[in-house]
Amino acid sequence: MGRISMFLAVSVIATVCEAIPAQAATDAEGLQRFREIYKELVETNTTLSAGDCTLAAQRMAARLKTAGYPDADLQVFVPEGHPKEGGLLAVLHGADPKAKAILMLAHIDVVEAKREDWARDPFRLIEEDGYFYGRGTSDMKAQAAIWVDNLIRYREERYHPRRTIKMALTCGEETNSALNGAGWLTKNARDAIDAELALTEGVDGDLDAQGHRIALEILAAEKTSQNFVLEATNPGGHSSRPVPDNAIYHLVRAVDRVSHFEFPVELDDANRAYFTGMSKIVAGEAGAAMTAVAKNPHDAASVAILDKDQNWHAMLRTTCVATMLAAGHATNALPQRATANINCRIFPGDARDAVLAQLITIIDDPKVSVSIPEIRGPIATPAPLTRQIMEPIEKVAHELWPGIPVVPALEPGASDAQFLNPAGIPTYGVTGIFTDPDGGHIHGLNERVRVQSVYEGRTFLYRLVKLYADQ
Repeated sequence: MGRISMFLAVSVIATVCEAIPAQAATDAEGLQRFREIYKELVETNTTLSAGDCTLAAQRMAARLKTAGYPDADLQVFVPEGHPKEGGLLAVLHGADPKAKAILMLAHIDVVEAKREDWARDPFRLIEEDGYFYGRGTSDMKAQAAIWVDNLIRYREERYHPRRTIKMALTCGEETNSALNGAGWLTKNARDAIDAELALTEGVDGDLDAQGHRIALEILAAEKTSQNFVLEATNPGGHSSRPVPDNAIYHLVRAVDRVSHFEFPVELDDANRAYFTGMSKIVAGEAGAAMTAVAKNPHDAASVAILDKDQNWHAMLRTTCVATMLAAGHATNALPQRATANINCRIFPGDARDAVLAQLITIIDDPKVSVSIPEIRGPIATPAPLTRQIMEPIEKVAHELWPGIPVVPALEPGASDAQFLNPAGIPTYGVTGIFTDPDGGHIHGLNERVRVQSVYEGRTFLYRLVKLYADQ
């Protein structure tokens, strides 16, 4: 079992300790404060290799304390043995003790970023040409900053929600080998995050190439990320005397077979609703194919049309792809070992063992073993899309962006919802942040998000949490 270490920073830089006036901040003051929160999060390195999520959590706790939150409502938690992978729990108490809470969830760790590879410093918040640049600007420090900003705004305006509003900022979402903070909380502090529903990342709004809004997506289901390891071993020998039985050759053939295999198409409520809704927006051949596949997943011709788009292809099935290779021990020796990592994104509800069995069948080589190196969490389960969930999202979306449809989606990736849904906390990904067709280079070089989109997402999530909290 882990432990929770609770502590708050007692000294903070001057910008954090700014006085909060008795009355609510003006729009301009509030926006400037939000930007400072966002900047501080982006400029606090929270990569697994060199970063410090605990420091980021302490800094956000200090801001909330300055805003008037008592120590009893702020907990910086540090899992035992992981001093730099801590997080923050914060609470705004509701008026009805019998009403379950609303949870605002965000991970504050980010993907690795090398300064020499980026056009700009990845750990500085840079505004340029209408975009915010920096690692985590999109994934997902914008939403984390919005959650902190929400709590400050609600307290400033003396808002008393019916339901308690909770916030959890966690670490470890971006790296499979890391301790996942959301998963840790479900096992070690389940009551602290118990909620009627949780809101987090997963999918955004869609923009076309010209920057026009297309649809606001809601994460209703997601895949489970699972690594499998292929391994071929051999006694080896001198490279001057090659033999056909070569560990690298066995491995390469196995990886190639995986690359040519397609898992069968599957439908659930989330991707069926997505293709049904998007068919009216996309129209044309692709729209007709969406309608056809939503009715009949075995329509091979229509599936082939959708498969031309990498996102639609991924939504339709389990996918597996080679991500890492390692082989050999010397340049002048036959390899004694060759390994490959196969990262699979498993369709909601499918079993790991079934995917393992399928990989063994595809490879069809007794010289290549297939194993599961680590099980990080439970198989992802979908959250129900009830009217109680959909109506507040549709209401705020239509107020801000009249005529833009709200579309449920199945996310080919994975978020921390994979830990909360099986723990009995229905979790939905909705940000109100619209992103470019390139996804803002999330996980890649020069990550970015539109400035206007972040500010609109701030307004959207501020209103949305209020509606849920007063239900």
